[in-house]
Amino acid sequence: MRDTCDMSFIEIAFQAEISRYEDTEFEEYAKRHCNEDPDTRGKVIEELRRLIRERGECNPRRIDDAYLLRFLRCRRSIPALAHKLMVRYEQFRRENAYLYDCDPFNLVLVKDVYAGVLPESPDHGRIILMRFGRWDVDAAAIEEVVRYALVMDEIAIMQPKLQILGVTIVVDLDGLNLRQVSQLTPTVAGQIVSLMGVSFPLPNHNLHIIRYNWILHSIFYLFKQFMPRAVWNRIHFHGNDLNSLHKHIDPMYLPPELGGRCRHVISTEKWLSKINEYKDDFLVQELKELGFNVKCKETKKSQHLNKYIIS
Repeated sequence: MRDTCDMSFIEIAFQAEISRYEDTEFEEYAKRHCNEDPDTRGKVIEELRRLIRERGECNPRRIDDAYLLRFLRCRRSIPALAHKLMVRYEQFRRENAYLYDCDPFNLVLVKDVYAGVLPESPDHGRIILMRFGRWDVDAAAIEEVVRYALVMDEIAIMQPKLQILGVTIVVDLDGLNLRQVSQLTPTVAGQIVSLMGVSFPLPNHNLHIIRYNWILHSIFYLFKQFMPRAVWNRIHFHGNDLNSLHKHIDPMYLPPELGGRCRHVISTEKWLSKINEYKDDFLVQELKELGFNVKCKETKKSQHLNKYIIS
């Protein structure tokens, strides 16, 4: 019976991954995490729209309410900061268009490098695991590792729940070796930092680095040069001390491999497979407009489009 209930929960969770429904249940979280006030939200959105038009620093493909809200939620509902984030996001897309030139549902080579934990924590959002030590450099190029993160980000920011709750990233460097490190370049380091929240409208609460060795010191300067001070201040180093990690994240939201009790640890491979299964017309169109080569014969009709635009 428990396994049946677990499967039902997982299926519902995957279906929710493509939802654009603005659930009133998250209004309180939006106030806490995003400084969002339903009474003034429309005015703030309009101010961001005005900045886009007047400053002309970027040319976003959309400026409807729901799209602009992604950026505002990531910057505490401050239009000027949301505008700066949008400029960086558009610049990233322009400079890294080749990363989008792939079928997002056919990224199968990276396997267990990334995973996510369900359900989300009210305080930390979704817990994302990055296990770079599991990356097989013979099976997947570094470009594929970056593309996985890109697809996760682009799909996540379409979901209002994650726009509000955000993510917390745990980077597990157990097993990291010199062959893997040799693939890193300043360009790749900049892309990874951008995808961790510097250039994407996905709130990143904290970055926790665990189970590392001396190799970390040889590569971290690559990443540090791309990190604003605000990001650097949210990084926590725990070494092999999982109790230190638990002081920041309740073990109920962590997998057993990190001393936690959460049973629902979803690999990116499985996540993409399920997104592919439940994708709807809106998701497909969004991915295509971003530049992805989505190959599909059939999709579910978009059931949430009538609720997508914020009133």
